[in-house]
Amino acid sequence: MKEHGTRHLLVDLFAGCGGLSTGMENAGFTPWFVNEIVPQYCDTYKANHQLPEGHCYVGDINELNNYIQDYKGFLQGIDLVCGGPPCHGFSTANRQRIIDDPRNSLYRAYLQFLQYVRPKFFVMENVVGMAKKLPEIKEDFSKYLGDEYVFDAKVLEAQNYGLPQNRRRLIFIGNRMGVKPQAIFDEIDKQKRSPFVLRDALEGLPKLKVKKQKGKSGVENYESGLTVRDCTYTINDFYRFINGEKVIDKLYNHKNRYNNPRDLEIFRRLPQGGDSTHESIADIMPYTRRNNIFKDKYYKLEEGKICKTITSHMKYDCNMYIHPWEARGLSPREAARIQTFPDDYVFQGAQNSWYAQIGNAVPVKLAEVIGNAIMKFL
Repeated sequence: MKEHGTRHLLVDLFAGCGGLSTGMENAGFTPWFVNEIVPQYCDTYKANHQLPEGHCYVGDINELNNYIQDYKGFLQGIDLVCGGPPCHGFSTANRQRIIDDPRNSLYRAYLQFLQYVRPKFFVMENVVGMAKKLPEIKEDFSKYLGDEYVFDAKVLEAQNYGLPQNRRRLIFIGNRMGVKPQAIFDEIDKQKRSPFVLRDALEGLPKLKVKKQKGKSGVENYESGLTVRDCTYTINDFYRFINGEKVIDKLYNHKNRYNNPRDLEIFRRLPQGGDSTHESIADIMPYTRRNNIFKDKYYKLEEGKICKTITSHMKYDCNMYIHPWEARGLSPREAARIQTFPDDYVFQGAQNSWYAQIGNAVPVKLAEVIGNAIMKFL
């Protein structure tokens, strides 16, 4: 077995821009091998993490599994494999087993990777609805991993661990070290704390005005925002929560997007907590005949509460994420703060891609909580 010293090596599958890896790294793990299919996401990952040369596979995990022997040299002695394979066919109305549904080939590929690498621990993150298929999923894990591993799952709510966001995810944790999964979840529970609210995450960031040019990429100025600029941050408890004691003097990815005049007027009129059905916008609200469907087409966030779940839909528009004080949607940096990325985490690619990367990510501080718990048993 290859000697890695005292480092605890992490493999991150479906890694995206690296939210899960960042939290695990904060907990003491060393990112060692990464798989992600979207090149732009990989660019962000590599810009923010130090990976050894050749330790990033950009492409389909099924292809990675086909050539897994080529990576045998540095996939031994792995402490933790984690990832969240997309599972599109797990509806309880669907009687077909998850693993037999062709839409879930990535889930099967994740199991195959675990079967080959045999890490000490694994973590699988997924949507809460998947809990309804838990007995079936446990059978699948047993089929691929045998009796060597013990594992269980629990729904974790990000707000219970300090995050200013309503986000619920199903977390599977397993190991072959003889550790009872409940003992790990108990360690996770010990880290519960009161959540920050949206105001904490937004406090002190520069104001932004609307981008005036429609359909033009690469337009930057101090009014509508810049990819990078000098910044003096408000050093509050939230700053320390996501950045520790680092002194950061640059602001990254804080840019507004173009909005049409009608949307801007809706943004201005809505009170905090107001949605598409609010009387203040009744005369200009589109889709009024379908309010029951488009109730959340517009929503102004409330500064004194936790934020609604940050999602990749923000790459299309931020109408459901209207800034509580300004007539605009949240910027990518503001969304990243709500996802508890550190302020010096730089997102690569186009602005819409920044939103997608941030929305798809596992919140950094939630990942850190999980990593801290596992580290107790290493």
